[in-house]
Amino acid sequence: MDSQSGPPTGAPGRPVGEPERVTGAAGPVAVEAPKSLDSRGSSVGAVSTGTDLAIRTSKLSLWYGTFQALIDVDLEIERGLITSLIGPSGCGKTTLLRCVNRINERLGYVRTTGSIEVLGSDIYGPDVELIQVRKQVGMVFQRPNPLPLSIRDNVLYGLRIHDPSTRRMSRAELDDVVERALSRVLLWDAVKDRLNRQATSLSLEEQQKLCIARLLPVQPAVLLMDEPASALDPKGTEAVEELIWELRGDYTILIVTHNMAQARRASEECVFMLLGRVIEHGETGEMFVAPKQKQTADYIEGRYG
Repeated sequence: MDSQSGPPTGAPGRPVGEPERVTGAAGPVAVEAPKSLDSRGSSVGAVSTGTDLAIRTSKLSLWYGTFQALIDVDLEIERGLITSLIGPSGCGKTTLLRCVNRINERLGYVRTTGSIEVLGSDIYGPDVELIQVRKQVGMVFQRPNPLPLSIRDNVLYGLRIHDPSTRRMSRAELDDVVERALSRVLLWDAVKDRLNRQATSLSLEEQQKLCIARLLPVQPAVLLMDEPASALDPKGTEAVEELIWELRGDYTILIVTHNMAQARRASEECVFMLLGRVIEHGETGEMFVAPKQKQTADYIEGRYG
């Protein structure tokens, strides 16, 4: 998890009018995957605010026990764009990323206040099922985590969980799903003749592409990427960056990176965080050339971090 210096002596109370959310082990969730995040039948594609946002956080704060890792984070992420999160280690980047698909709540000592909306739906709302959040918001981790299954079964794994109708699909239909997903991540030509081989036999670059391909059949709206190229060599990093750019537009991509050159190459908007707060958010090229905040300039120029 992210850590920061200078934790408060205790976790402050929640904002006025904001119910406290104590996030721990997830309760029972339905296996079947309806179209919306909640059980009331509203479409997750219909943004209630009338704006073209994929993610909106409002006064989002998070504590690990008594340590506050996020402080009143207000952030708006546009649909279809690649947005990078940058900042020194411990600034809250990964914590924020993990809030968006509720991974943090696996830790029983985590507490959050504020709100997070994905495509207009409050993902912490009482009628929202966790499995629906995970379907709409996919996650790619620092190190590839292919399942100990065949390449083919890795691609189909999420679809089989979220869509029971796959039991009635023919072999040819499932093969088409596999081909389309692997083609989209630029991996089909490399593995089409060895789909039944163990996914763990692939190179790290290929494994990371496969992990992204595994998300696509369930059609998520948002892809979260936590330093997806940090374990790769320069050639693999270039390949993953090319893939991220290839997915642009069809998916909203939020990527954490410590690599300033990567943030500049591979994102359209950039968010700079420091000590749990969002300091600056703007167009990537503009931020790197003419940052508006001194803290941003100092970090980009390597004065700390």
